[in-house]
Amino acid sequence: MQGEGQAIGGRSVESMTGQLLVATPTLKDPNFDRTVVLLVAHEPGGALGVVLNRATEVPVSDVLGDWSRLARDPAVLFEGGPVQPDSAICLARMRHPVRRMKGFHQISGAVGTIDLSVDPERLRESLTGIRVFAGYSGWGAGQLEQEIADGSWFVLDALPGDAFVDRPDDLWPMVLRRQGGMMAAVAHFPSDVTLN
Repeated sequence: MQGEGQAIGGRSVESMTGQLLVATPTLKDPNFDRTVVLLVAHEPGGALGVVLNRATEVPVSDVLGDWSRLARDPAVLFEGGPVQPDSAICLARMRHPVRRMKGFHQISGAVGTIDLSVDPERLRESLTGIRVFAGYSGWGAGQLEQEIADGSWFVLDALPGDAFVDRPDDLWPMVLRRQGGMMAAVAHFPSDVTLN
């Protein structure tokens, strides 16, 4: 649950579910270089998220058929992360965020995950769009918190449209620029500069 305090190692930690992890220029892991990750779950046992800005060239229609009609442009699969790349996580945005819907698990506001075993036609009127991710990003207990403390990630508030932008390659600088101040300056950091 977002915003609820949780005890981890004897100390209270706020859940970051629904927030963005934005890779800092010091994070050079090729799986996460200049990525924006939406945290789908953050609990005492660990965290799970999907990379929002790594589109593939594989059309959703090639993999999930009827679901492609609900996919936002670009209507392709996204690389959600290095864990279980043969599995799929589907994010959806509801038209009316207060309405309960079978197969929809709310992450934050109108954004949540959707059960792909549900008939997509039944959801057409309730959703403004979906995005499908192959694989996910995962962290064990305390691992993400340590990476944040080490300066690998900025933790920022997500906007409802972040997971569904038309130009996902522009998401990293876009999220940083909207923060203003010094954070906005990071958006212009050259990608070929190595930091120690």
